[in-house]
Amino acid sequence: MANGVVITETSHGFICANGGIDASNVGPGSGQIVTLLPVDPDASAAGIRRAIEARFGVDVPIIVSDSFGRPWRWGIVDVAIGVSGLAPLEDLRGVADHDGRIMRSTVRAVADEIASAAELAFGKTTARPAALVRGANPPRAEASMRDGLMPQEFDLFR
Repeated sequence: MANGVVITETSHGFICANGGIDASNVGPGSGQIVTLLPVDPDASAAGIRRAIEARFGVDVPIIVSDSFGRPWRWGIVDVAIGVSGLAPLEDLRGVADHDGRIMRSTVRAVADEIASAAELAFGKTTARPAALVRGANPPRAEASMRDGLMPQEFDLFR
């Protein structure tokens, strides 16, 4: 609390500042109310996906995101907290890179990368709730954002 921040682990498994409780972008009640993370961000993404498919007849992957700070780095980036219709990770281990060298450790956090790109498009202060990101081509799958969380046995800080 020395800097006004408590690092916590949410029920979703996210390690973040202040349990994901946020006082910014809350509308007219700013200073009086806060927002919480969705109870089930994957279910929220699935609901949005179903609604878009019902209305427009197209099945698009959906990412629910939030801004997160990063250890040992200034600034925030948006990261995926819920997904529907795409895998949050793309495992490239065993695939040859551009030079033909086999990658041994590359696992791309595609949902996080798309979330961050989308935030640049809709902006932090514009009140735009969504962005359409074209050309990313994430691996399609029925998955959960929990698939992108590091298992405790690999966590160097526990």
